[in-house]
Amino acid sequence: MKEKLKKLYNWSNTWTGTIVIVLLIIFFLAQAFVIPSGSMKRTLLPGDALFAKKFAYGVPIPHIPWLEIPVLPDFRGDGHLIDGPRPQRGDIVIFRFPVNPKMHFVKRCVAVGGDKLMVRDKNLYLRVQNSDQQTVEFAKKMKAAVVDINGEKWVMNPYMTLHPGVHHDPHVDFPEEVINYGPIIVPKDNYFMMGDNRDHSNDSRFWGPVPYKLIVGKPWFIYMSWVMQKPGEDEAENCPNYTIRWNRVGKTIDEIEEELREGKKPYLTAGCNPKANAK
Repeated sequence: MKEKLKKLYNWSNTWTGTIVIVLLIIFFLAQAFVIPSGSMKRTLLPGDALFAKKFAYGVPIPHIPWLEIPVLPDFRGDGHLIDGPRPQRGDIVIFRFPVNPKMHFVKRCVAVGGDKLMVRDKNLYLRVQNSDQQTVEFAKKMKAAVVDINGEKWVMNPYMTLHPGVHHDPHVDFPEEVINYGPIIVPKDNYFMMGDNRDHSNDSRFWGPVPYKLIVGKPWFIYMSWVMQKPGEDEAENCPNYTIRWNRVGKTIDEIEEELREGKKPYLTAGCNPKANAK
């Protein structure tokens, strides 16, 4: 046994062993991603480099990195080698873009299969499993308001209290079809995704719910973060590109959201934007 472990150790130090181990980690455990756009500000920022927990929702079919070619056939027909828990309402999820599955998107799951939702004047309204009782219970859990519309109970903006990174830009108007969207009932085993930066997000309002077969995982923690925005944008004010955001390095998404709930501004680059901090 000792001799076998020694051989395994020696093999792991070879180029072949290193490549195989790295690929196994990427295929089944964790994969690095960099947030390219501002659709999840202020929770996730452009330039946040994070590890994705790939086993959070089952084990997806492994793909060759960068080429995004599947290594194995889709035996089960649901994009996963092993079935797993499904995304829950409020989860931030990494998934393959339905329009181009070679691209990865990161959004918040705002509704699951069987839920009814609509958007009116940018406000999100949700009926959990299209049920008054479940809707009221969910509203209490999320500390959100319940409203009556056409004899039905809806939770209004269910995620803004507990997930304060969710926000609107009063200076931006989306196309009419997404400012006033739905109502729709999300199909079974599908998930309606929206960006926290609601008025700067290409999401399910444009291309529909995401099926489970495209779900990859969830963000684990930020291992590096640097400013990656156009000069003059709010969170990059007075910050040159590639300035490291040390205040975000090593943080989990839960820790970022806890800071937001405490009234802190983890989306600002510490010591780099006095004007923004004065707001």
